Amino acid sequence: MVAIAARLLSGPPRDLTREELLAFALLGAVYVLTLVYGLLLRQGRGGKFSAYAQVVGDVALATGLVYVTGCADSPFIFTYSLAVVAASILLFERGARTAAALSSVAYVAMVLLAQAGWLHPPDGGAHLPPGRLFFVLGSHVLAQFLIAVLAGYLSRQLLATGGQLSATTADLQQLAALQRQILASMPSGLITSGEHGRITFINPAARALLGLEEGAETDEQLERFLPGVQGLGPHARRRELAVQTPHGLRTLGLTITPLESGDQALLIVFQDLTDLRRMEAALRRADALASLGTLSAQLAHEIRNPLAAMRGSAQMLAQDLAEQPAQARLLSIVLREADRLSRLVEEFLRFARPPRPARQVVNLASLVEETLEMLRADPLATDVVLGGQVAAVEAEVDPDQMRQVLLNLLRNALQATGAGGEVRVQLEASGGEARLRVWDSAGSVPAEDLVRIFEPFVSSRPGGTGLGLSTAHAIVQAHGGMIEVTSSPQAGTEFTITLPLDTAEASRAHPGR
Repeated sequence: MVAIAARLLSGPPRDLTREELLAFALLGAVYVLTLVYGLLLRQGRGGKFSAYAQVVGDVALATGLVYVTGCADSPFIFTYSLAVVAASILLFERGARTAAALSSVAYVAMVLLAQAGWLHPPDGGAHLPPGRLFFVLGSHVLAQFLIAVLAGYLSRQLLATGGQLSATTADLQQLAALQRQILASMPSGLITSGEHGRITFINPAARALLGLEEGAETDEQLERFLPGVQGLGPHARRRELAVQTPHGLRTLGLTITPLESGDQALLIVFQDLTDLRRMEAALRRADALASLGTLSAQLAHEIRNPLAAMRGSAQMLAQDLAEQPAQARLLSIVLREADRLSRLVEEFLRFARPPRPARQVVNLASLVEETLEMLRADPLATDVVLGGQVAAVEAEVDPDQMRQVLLNLLRNALQATGAGGEVRVQLEASGGEARLRVWDSAGSVPAEDLVRIFEPFVSSRPGGTGLGLSTAHAIVQAHGGMIEVTSSPQAGTEFTITLPLDTAEASRAHPGR
């Protein structure tokens, strides 16, 4: 086609020869058939009929090309082989055999008709002797069927391999989907890091535990979210790490495993142990308080009787020495200190053996409002913003004991803030529990005091006995509740009391109270 076009462009204008017309007709047929095949393939229509039509069309085009270019002497006889290969791709062995048969019939018929003078190829074609003619035709037929066998076998192998590949791909996709579901559903956080400690994967549980947004941590440094984890080493089996998150300081239990990738990759699985460690600390504190309470009760009983005798004797001496001012003044000091010791002993007894709560249905909102109103007249509340946000919550509690707890917490908050400070109370109910929060704007409690804040005889205030918070803790526990404290320089200090609204549940939690 290129040669024909070159001759037409280089020479003077003339009419197309018969050979040139046939060549351009074949070219047009190729374009038309290609367009038709493409449309059928794109629309997914035709099925086997269009496939067989394409095979017939390919053989016809190959025959036309061979006829135009010399028939038996054509250099394009190999196009029959291309038609056979194309048929094997479309219809496998059957298509290859069909194309080979059509190619053989078309070629043999065309050559024999040309040799007999019934067809006249454009270039005349060579007249072959019988022996050479038989060889040319036989070799062509044999070659077409050999190619059909080979192409059919290869197409069948290709089909089998494609099926296996599709099955393997489907299995891999199912496995990947299952893996994603497992990683997304597992309650533990999971992070993988690559070279230089950069995060390569993080599951939803890890995002939730660390308070991260979707996609914000991809390719970030691991140390940014788990400070100190790199220093634990790749062979640290089980470690605990304190991590500051948007939800506060959390205690995480980590398992670190090196991945077998050779690039210092790590697999880190972790759980939030904050509540567990808090419960363990509460149990240890409860055991310690129980032991200390028993000891305090015994000591209080041992001290109270001699103290009462000493006070009575001092009163009698004061009456006898009323006319001696110096001795009377000394005895008044003895009586005053005896009274102070007596009050301290009573506090010991209330802490060691708090009375059983006299439960009744109480409007906690009214109790809070009354307590706040009473404290607003207290000198401690001068120049202090004292407010509350309370919801209507009713619970079965001992009103006197709960008022004692609230007064204790509020007085401590007022003493801690001082003039210019702020103290707020919040009461709400959710999930079958009432939550009472007392917050103050004072600076944070030192960490070493915070862990022992509910222990008896621990006080950071001069003159304090250290029994107020211990007694409050015991009262809340007697109601089946829980009291917690958080403190930081930015957020201030907050005590949270959680009380069950179900009285039966509270009784089961502390049956001995």
